[in-house]
Formats: sequence, C-alpha cells, structure tokens
Amino acid sequence: MQTKFLLLPLLAMFLLVVLVAATLLSRRIAFYKANRIHLQKTATSAQMAATITDSRAADNFRNLFELPVMFYVAVITAYATGLTSPLFLALAWAYVAARYAHSFIQCTSNVVMHRFYAFVTGCTMLVLMWLMLANHLIFAA
Repeated sequence: MQTKFLLLPLLAMFLLVVLVAATLLSRRIAFYKANRIHLQKTATSAQMAATITDSRAADNFRNLFELPVMFYVAVITAYATGLTSPLFLALAWAYVAARYAHSFIQCTSNVVMHRFYAFVTGCTMLVLMWLMLANHLIFAA
C-alpha cells in the first residue's frame, strides 16, 4: 500500500469540516434574516447563546476541533513513520465514517443515543489506531 493513501481520510475529514461550516453559515444567515437580528447583538458567546435557538451545527463544528485532532496527529504520525498497514487505513476510514454519522445526527435529528453510538464507534477506531501506532513506533525495526 502506498503511504499517500493515508492522507485521503484527512481530506475527507476536511471536507466534513467544510460541509458543517456551510451548514452552520446557511442556518445562521436564515435565522438572522427571519428574526431580523443585527449581527452586533451576537458579538459575544454569551449574547450568541441567549439569541440563537438552534445550536446543533455550531456545536458540531466545535466538536470537529476536539477529539478529531488526535485523529489528525495519528494519521500524520503514521504517514511520517511509514506505517502502511491496510488495517490502519481501514480504521482511519471507519473513524471518518463514524464522524460523518455523528455530524449528520447532530446537525439533523440530534438523537443523543444515536449520536453517542457514533461517537463511541469513532473513539474505538481512534484508540485502535493509536494502539497500532504505538506498536509500530515501539517495536518496529
């Protein structure tokens, strides 16, 4: 397997961030227009929380800069150290799929248990990736 294939899940995660950002922007613009709210009335996070009634996309956007950071580090480290395991790549894609599911759920129905299952699935994939990476770094010749 070529090492460059490890970077494709990173591109997919970037696309997810762009999609959620676009969703957030479109929902915010619609909310501001529908409710005739001046932008300055939401200049701080406290004002935003008091004004915006639907924070699903914003919450998910923030989530994409929390645990996924560990995914980015794992994939870049695997790339830099030459970990070219097809299993690692499959775990990376499974993590990306779980994050897409999590984002879709959170930005739409936001059923907490469904979102939780997607989150736990992603976390499991990430832990397995880090265990493989640790094994590679510690025991590789």
